[in-house]
Amino acid sequence: MKWRYLFAVIFSALSITEGLAQNYKMHTVFIFSFTRYIQWPDAYNGGDFEIMVLGDSPIVEELKSMAQAKKVGDRTIKVTKINAPSEIRKCNILFIPADQSQQITEILAKVTTQSILIVTEEPGLGAKGSNVNFVVKDGKLAFELNQGAASRQGLKVSNELSRLAILI
Repeated sequence: MKWRYLFAVIFSALSITEGLAQNYKMHTVFIFSFTRYIQWPDAYNGGDFEIMVLGDSPIVEELKSMAQAKKVGDRTIKVTKINAPSEIRKCNILFIPADQSQQITEILAKVTTQSILIVTEEPGLGAKGSNVNFVVKDGKLAFELNQGAASRQGLKVSNELSRLAILI
């Protein structure tokens, strides 16, 4: 009897983990799509296209897998995991997982003058200043777009992307 219970608990945990991994595959598809519909200033268009991820997140492996198969124009995609806001440096996209959301004020203060697309996944962070915030709407992954924040950071968002977003 104990083995059945243990098996059920393990199976449930694996199902949840697989669901999260699937979800991050969709996050990755969205993030790659953003590269086509957002224009960075010239100073951010040379060298590798860099995506930083703050903290531990399953999205790192998903992004690395995507980076092996795709490019942004003719630029190689480089994925870097960082451990603290103090490690943020010039990059194109910064992904902040939900478990790092409490640091949003510090992160925004650090990148306020940089043209880094800040992508989050915690309800309310779009209104607090992230550029793109993933949300679940009607059981599906969607995203909020804070055009004002993106514009202040020197990012130009296409009308096509704006039409697909939940605007803040």
